[in-house]
Amino acid sequence: MESTALVNSLVLLMAGLLLVGVLTTKFSSKFGMPALVLFIVVGMVLNHFIYFDNAFITQIVGILALIVILFEGGMQTKFEDIKPVIGPALSLATVGVLLTTFVVGVVAKYVLDVSWTEGFLFGAIVGSTDAAAVFSVLGGKNIKKRLTSTLEAESGSNDPMAMFLTISLIELFEHPDTSVVKLILSFVWEMGIGLILGLLIGRLAVYVINKINFDSSGLYPVMALGFAVLSYSGTSIIGASGLLAVYVTAIVMGNSELSYGRSIKHFNQGFGWMMQIVMFVLLGLLVFPSELLAIVGPGLLLSLILMLLARPIGVFISTLGMKFSFREKILLSWAGLRGAVPIVLATYPLIAHMEHGRLFFNVVFFVVLTSAIIQGATISPLAEKMGLAGDIKPSNPSLLELTALNKTKSEINHIEVNTSMAIAGREIAELNLPEGILFTAIIRNEQIIAPHGNTKIEAGDTLYMLSPKAKRQQLKAILTSPVRPVVHLTGEKQSADGRDDNR
Repeated sequence: MESTALVNSLVLLMAGLLLVGVLTTKFSSKFGMPALVLFIVVGMVLNHFIYFDNAFITQIVGILALIVILFEGGMQTKFEDIKPVIGPALSLATVGVLLTTFVVGVVAKYVLDVSWTEGFLFGAIVGSTDAAAVFSVLGGKNIKKRLTSTLEAESGSNDPMAMFLTISLIELFEHPDTSVVKLILSFVWEMGIGLILGLLIGRLAVYVINKINFDSSGLYPVMALGFAVLSYSGTSIIGASGLLAVYVTAIVMGNSELSYGRSIKHFNQGFGWMMQIVMFVLLGLLVFPSELLAIVGPGLLLSLILMLLARPIGVFISTLGMKFSFREKILLSWAGLRGAVPIVLATYPLIAHMEHGRLFFNVVFFVVLTSAIIQGATISPLAEKMGLAGDIKPSNPSLLELTALNKTKSEINHIEVNTSMAIAGREIAELNLPEGILFTAIIRNEQIIAPHGNTKIEAGDTLYMLSPKAKRQQLKAILTSPVRPVVHLTGEKQSADGRDDNR
């Protein structure tokens, strides 16, 4: 009976954590800071009632959460948005992380009174920005698209660099005779193979999901998540970067024609939030508030060095010649939020039983907390003050809840119409749609219009169509065909107005 009561209490506690976690997101968006701050605070409060000191379990949960978070972020990333900023993003994710690691490492060596290797290890742990924090803070802000795309691409791609540096420096600390050349070759292997496998698994996932026909539509998001976990685990097993592979796989899937793509993205959003709640609460449980009081001074100093010196140095140098203005570089520097990744990486020294492992974890935790609170709450006001806030584009949300048609060979597709499409300005009856394709709804100016044959399609409309799966490509060709330019011939046979001059 006692064991049953304990299980019921734990289940009740989990329900409370999920409900509190979801409700706290409302407050986080109101105050403009990442939700992770409130999740961590919940964990620290529970620390008074629940004793938890298992870094290994925290690391496993943290890695699983990072897989889901990176997968969700990559699925939402539009390639046309990040294509113009791939260069700056990759430079920030590599050169920027190295410079940040070096500057913070030098300061940490003296502030924490540790060896040079340990100082640089601390710098590597806090060297990367966090995808979960950046996605959650920038998602609802009207900061210029070029800047948000750069920050999101950087945060999704710099985790592998930070993890590589962390693991390499721990190995160098435990085995000082490790060859630096070997570490460099290892880096090339991890990044190169991670990129290749990410692309291959992403394309495989798209092919399988589009070809398979499940009886239940709820299985498609599960399969997509399965490919994400496969991408990480399969890549990591051969010693390459699993985190990079997951992010690349997600970008490939998110930018492809994918069956039940909307359902997959919605599932990932909900599951991603749940994993964030669980992960950050666990991280909060792993911290003992009494130990944080002892490192307030060093923690605050290192946090200020990271925000005001190391990150700006990394940004300004790694973006040289990349056409960012001084103000844009200032904002890129200030928007380098730290979050889950540094805290998860801080569990590696704990598991390796390093002498200063607990010290590193506590200081990293303090740095992340101050970064999220100070920077997260001030990014949007800073962007507006510096004139870097973009126009707030009116959303055109779908008011329909699309339900998969189980056990049928039909599907509901949607497309947004723009002026470059030939269907803009034409009536539905004029399209000569193949048999079996039916317009079910049109969203125009946030209103639902019941379509008829004489309904004219306008630019800005979102069209919803019921069609057989076998005619998906045929439907796509009709809807997305571009406007043909009108060519006016001149000469003996035809004049500028198109009439025959010889008649």
